Amino acid sequence: MDGAPPPDTAGPGEVRTTCAYCGVGCGILARPDGAGGITLRGDPEHPANHGRLCSKGFALGETLSQEDRLLAPRVDGQEVGWDTALGLVADRFSRTIAEHGPDSVAFYVSGQLLTEDYYVANKLMKGFIGSANIDTNSRLCMASTVAGHRRAFGTDTVPGTYEDLELADLVVLVGSNLAWCHPVLYQRLAAAKAARPGMKVVVVDPRRTATCDLADMHLALQPGSDVALFNRLLAAIDANGATDPAYLSHVEGYDAALGAAREEDGATTGLSTEELAAFCKLWLANERVVTVFSQGVNQSSSGSDKVNAILNCHLATGRIGRPGMGPFSVTGQPNAMGGREVGGLANTLACHLELENAAHRDLVRSFWDAPAIPEAAGPKAVDLFQRVREGRIKALWIICTNPAVSMPDADAVRDAIGACDFVVVSDVTDDTDTARLAHVLLPATGWGEKDGTVTNSERMISRQRAVLPPAGQARADWDILAEVGRRMGWTEAFDYRSAAEIFDEYAALSGLAAAMGRDFDILGLAGLGPSGYAALPPTRWPVTAQGTTERFFAKGGFFTPDGRARMVPVTARPPAARTGPRHPFRLNTGRIRDQWHTMTRTAKAPRLNQHLGEPFLEIHPADAAALGVAPATLVRVANPTGSCILRALVTDRVQQGQVFAPIHWTGVTAPSGRIDAVVPGVTDPLSGQPESKAAAVAVTQWKAAWFGFAVSTERLRPDCPYWAQSRVENGWRAELAGQETPSDWEAEARRLFARPQTPCQVITDRAAGTTRLAFFEDGRLVAALFTAPDPVALSRDHLVSLLGTQAVAPLSGRPGADMPDPGPIVCACLNVGANTLGAAIAGGVDSVAGLGTCTSAGTNCGSCRPELAALLNAARRMEAAE
Repeated sequence: MDGAPPPDTAGPGEVRTTCAYCGVGCGILARPDGAGGITLRGDPEHPANHGRLCSKGFALGETLSQEDRLLAPRVDGQEVGWDTALGLVADRFSRTIAEHGPDSVAFYVSGQLLTEDYYVANKLMKGFIGSANIDTNSRLCMASTVAGHRRAFGTDTVPGTYEDLELADLVVLVGSNLAWCHPVLYQRLAAAKAARPGMKVVVVDPRRTATCDLADMHLALQPGSDVALFNRLLAAIDANGATDPAYLSHVEGYDAALGAAREEDGATTGLSTEELAAFCKLWLANERVVTVFSQGVNQSSSGSDKVNAILNCHLATGRIGRPGMGPFSVTGQPNAMGGREVGGLANTLACHLELENAAHRDLVRSFWDAPAIPEAAGPKAVDLFQRVREGRIKALWIICTNPAVSMPDADAVRDAIGACDFVVVSDVTDDTDTARLAHVLLPATGWGEKDGTVTNSERMISRQRAVLPPAGQARADWDILAEVGRRMGWTEAFDYRSAAEIFDEYAALSGLAAAMGRDFDILGLAGLGPSGYAALPPTRWPVTAQGTTERFFAKGGFFTPDGRARMVPVTARPPAARTGPRHPFRLNTGRIRDQWHTMTRTAKAPRLNQHLGEPFLEIHPADAAALGVAPATLVRVANPTGSCILRALVTDRVQQGQVFAPIHWTGVTAPSGRIDAVVPGVTDPLSGQPESKAAAVAVTQWKAAWFGFAVSTERLRPDCPYWAQSRVENGWRAELAGQETPSDWEAEARRLFARPQTPCQVITDRAAGTTRLAFFEDGRLVAALFTAPDPVALSRDHLVSLLGTQAVAPLSGRPGADMPDPGPIVCACLNVGANTLGAAIAGGVDSVAGLGTCTSAGTNCGSCRPELAALLNAARRMEAAE
């Protein structure tokens, strides 16, 4: 275990649990508020975050609304009892298997499941149904890392810990916008750099992100060229005599890897000779170097090779497994690691055992007393949905994920699910693109109700504990799966009564796996019993029967047949999609600071919708000028896979010829802004991970006849080609646009707001082509619509603040002289806007800390500090230009 149980610093009524978002795995102290929600704070005793939380974690308590909660099972849209729903699921799966074989059914699961849920799903599909047709949305975020680790180490082993980030003298962040995607790790790194100014940080990313604020060097390499960069580094390691000969005695393949590296043309990176030399010099000069990599590496048709190119450099120098050094994959989901450990991928078994290894299959089959384990790997995510499309998979169970919008080639995936004979969806909500396609909807418990474990990016097992009772008839995912297993005839194998029982079985299996030479071993946690499981503190594996091991590979000891690591010869390959005259732009995709995946949770928190409230496309000023695209207008992004419409954000954060769009918007929040509709289903040939960051696209003006902005106390009902709707404090806001101007704006507004009789004020300026409408009930503003032939200019946050109030002159669209406009929100935690910050800077504030003192911005979670620094730097540049 990770030391003794933490001291009990929890306050009265507080429950220790773990955040529901990224793979950092932050500890939270949560307390029921007595009204169906919770209040929370960061757990100061949790080793991942030491009390820190990001904006998303800080707002978790605001996401527990029951507004769209699925509270009872439904069959074909009608509420039914659990007995009816699960009887139908078990019967349809059983009949489909009997008629078409076990490979005619499939599960698609999620890195947001708890380990115990994952374990039961994997056991049911691989052990008892007898198919490997189970894959996970974690395939979309870290499968290339799994493949690279297995090639190099023999197992999917993460050797480092978070402390290494603070102990390193050089941290290289590759394809990782740590500041926005793993903010608490970024805060830990920033604090370490502030304490030791000699620490260096390098960011390797085609795009200038918020993380670059911390960087001593930003290498804006060409998309897909990471292998070329690290091959140049490996060649420099050899040329400068920086290898570790003693460590290389634990490694095979050095000569072949070096040979490939020497043949690499560093010019393919797009970096100058001087930049390449400076990077290599810095890496060689610092023994304590950590290379952090994330989706920019993984989400590539050569992602596995990128991972091995990084690992090669650490293996050649022996910079692995010791404090302050090593390669470090940071995961995107709260239990992506747990899913890897439990065999949630189509090509693995539980406890890092290998599906295609006969001895491993026999071990698991015997342990489970299962009828049969499939001998071949199942289809990876993209291929799985292709089989659904082809009709080869006839019954599909989707659990805790939204593939109709999150998969590449999303339109085709949506259509495939819609055409499948029988679709079951387990989720907390019925309001997703995927749930709308289900024949059977099953209400699952959500964060705050779930009880089990998750594993973070540093192999730390933490408990998610229930703080609230399940909503309505919701049941735990493992419980739903186990009940179906029993109804399909495997009563004894799925006779679980608690998550603790499942964890105990899993821990026992890990001991047998370790005896076969696997790395994953938590046998020391077997036999905890209900009380021990309830009290389990954060614990980093392995936990053998003899104790805990903190680190791997400092002295070799790899999990290959001969115990030696493998350096893999790799050569840079360009992205699969080629740009050209018809599709000249390279599309990068990713997350934004305050949203998560497809926003089924974060969109419920008004504060998280304030920062960036609609889908957008970052485009370089020179490209925008060439296309005639003005800031804040709309653009169409298209290729043979699909198309979408996005708001133009003109910025030099992206290079010429490159564009960036966030992944979060869906058919529920912005139907035309679904970026995965233009991401082709191209995958890495080894890992099966899609290339989500390098599509070739065309960008053109989307010529709108009108633009609109609306607010309403009730959800809007847009019916126009472009709209994006989000939650606000007292209702909803929406951006709108169309290519045909309505003849009667009042009639259109009444339809939009579903207010046929509500009193309305209208101001029309026919010369300017603008219309403003406000609806009142009992003197309170309940809705307003502003339209214009160009993007609507007004104070959006001010108008939102008037909803539900006795608003004075709302149609002015701006606050009066006695109500300063804070501007667009920068600090979501404390609602501090850009205008407020700009005034402070103009008044002489010249540091991030000073802005915190003056305005409170950045003093809570700290996620906005890079943007505060950017505002300060922009002001300094303007001052220098004057």
